[in-house]
Amino acid sequence: MTALVEASGVWKSFDDHAVLRGLDLSVGLHEVVVLIGASGSGKSTLLRCVNGLEAVDAGRIVLDGDVDVTDLNVDLDQVRRRVGIVFQSYNLFPHMTVLDNVTISPRKVAKVSASQAKDEAMALLDRFGLAAKASDYPDRLSGGQAQRVAIVRALAMQPEVMLFDEITSALDPLLVGEVLDAVRELKDGGLTIVMATHEMGFAREVADRVCFLHEGVVCEAGPPEQVLGAPQMPQTRDFLRRVLA
Repeated sequence: MTALVEASGVWKSFDDHAVLRGLDLSVGLHEVVVLIGASGSGKSTLLRCVNGLEAVDAGRIVLDGDVDVTDLNVDLDQVRRRVGIVFQSYNLFPHMTVLDNVTISPRKVAKVSASQAKDEAMALLDRFGLAAKASDYPDRLSGGQAQRVAIVRALAMQPEVMLFDEITSALDPLLVGEVLDAVRELKDGGLTIVMATHEMGFAREVADRVCFLHEGVVCEAGPPEQVLGAPQMPQTRDFLRRVLA
């Protein structure tokens, strides 16, 4: 399988606390990898390092075999055109309409014309059931709508891989389904996805591979039926016993 993202021996500390401790992870083209683990295990930090939002202390993260995200001279704007990321807190610009939120990066970063950016944005908003919200501001959206707009905004840059960081954890349980439906559609379209989540049922359904992170490394990895149904490592079993209780 072609590796679209390859993390090798990645270390990342904050002050004196090591969050990632020599982590290795390979993500194949069109693969959906779901990261699970307790808070503080390194899931969010790993995603931020893949996108270049955090600089690693040691190790390498290589995109599609040719772009070293961890190189100090790398063009991070180019990295982020290829690697989209969506956070649990949406991070929409509150003073901009939904349409402006979606078109700003294609216009400013990719230098797409305003008319083309608008047409492509409206097509994406329509695809995710949000066309009627194009003129609304974020404070007029439900949490589920805001999170879907955040997904559309990332997709507007036509990324090769999407990173999702606990995108349902801030939502009312009634709104979780509509966001997960959007992720299902992206999986069905063949997009490469790395997703940190506590939604174990969803992980079982959509993941090609589940990776359990523990103390900054991938402790166990495999198909969802193995990792979630018959985990081999005691740390994995203990974690699942707690979250599924």
